[in-house]
Amino acid sequence: MSSRPRARELALPLPGVPGPWNAITDVPGVRVGYRTLISGEDEHAIRTGVTAILPRAEGDLLHPVLAGSFSMNGNGELTGCHWIDEAGWFMGPITLTNTCSLGIAHHATARWMLKTFPDVMGETLWPLPVVGETFDGWLNDIAGQHVTEVDVLAAIEAAAATPAFKPVAEGNVGGGTGMIAYEFKGGTGTSSRIVRTKAGEYTLGALVQANHGRRSWLTVCGAAAGRAMPEDTLWPSERGSIIVILATDAPLEPTQLRRVAKRIGIGIGRGGTPSGNNSGDIFLAFSTANDSGAFPGAPLRRIEALSDEAMDDVFMAAVEAVEEAVLNAMLGAETMVGRRGRLVRAIDPERLKSLVCVPSGGAA
Repeated sequence: MSSRPRARELALPLPGVPGPWNAITDVPGVRVGYRTLISGEDEHAIRTGVTAILPRAEGDLLHPVLAGSFSMNGNGELTGCHWIDEAGWFMGPITLTNTCSLGIAHHATARWMLKTFPDVMGETLWPLPVVGETFDGWLNDIAGQHVTEVDVLAAIEAAAATPAFKPVAEGNVGGGTGMIAYEFKGGTGTSSRIVRTKAGEYTLGALVQANHGRRSWLTVCGAAAGRAMPEDTLWPSERGSIIVILATDAPLEPTQLRRVAKRIGIGIGRGGTPSGNNSGDIFLAFSTANDSGAFPGAPLRRIEALSDEAMDDVFMAAVEAVEEAVLNAMLGAETMVGRRGRLVRAIDPERLKSLVCVPSGGAA
């Protein structure tokens, strides 16, 4: 775990009520595992890894989870979304890595499914893994394709072995190891919200692989923080992406989950990004409710779902959790030197706090 403060520890004026860990793992059954690869220098510096998210416990991963996806800007990849858009569900782990390792992550995730469920997977079922990517080539020797099948399997196994309701490491870990956000060091971040509706109380959590945005765009709790921190910028235009995975135990239909996934765009927009042309901003929302058992299940399935009139609370929770998860990714990250000696600085927490938190009675 990073020793750096998270956004709430800085007393940034963030709205909403988080869960116990303020993480995607506050959603019952959801687990996260990593494989982080840091070695070498100069041309062959390796600064990358794999993040694995299990929507259910390992033994229940053939139980479909209802889901919806949305591409805010499609300059990237999140596999499996064609079927999610068609049928409204998926099975198995989600893995996140770098752009040039998408193929091996897909291959290895499929292999894990085949080995874990040999009686049905590859016999009467076929894997359609959900794998996302963002580009870490500024810090990482991405062309070397250093992520291996062993690394992907290790991330999935780490997630499977993780106890429920556990905090999640942030910053330079897993698929987020070499990522950059708003020209500060970025990476993996997470947050959660308690959602109170007339039908009951639920949990919603987000995990981001943040590799997007220009410094001048960065807005934190309404403050134009990026323009006040112009030092050590990197590029004249955006060249990154963000993948967001959102989980909830609220009972939602696939159409409702797609609507939630669309609101993720508002969450990242609060940070200042307009979803730039070079950015792959691709989102997935899933619900662990309505577990109908192992696929294919009974010929007739009944599900419960919140009324559309209750969705505003879910929408707001999604926006708030995503906004905070991006901040946690940046605050959890540490300064990194990578390929060709390139240095990307971490954001200074105290300086950020001074720009955002106006003393009582002070001028805005």
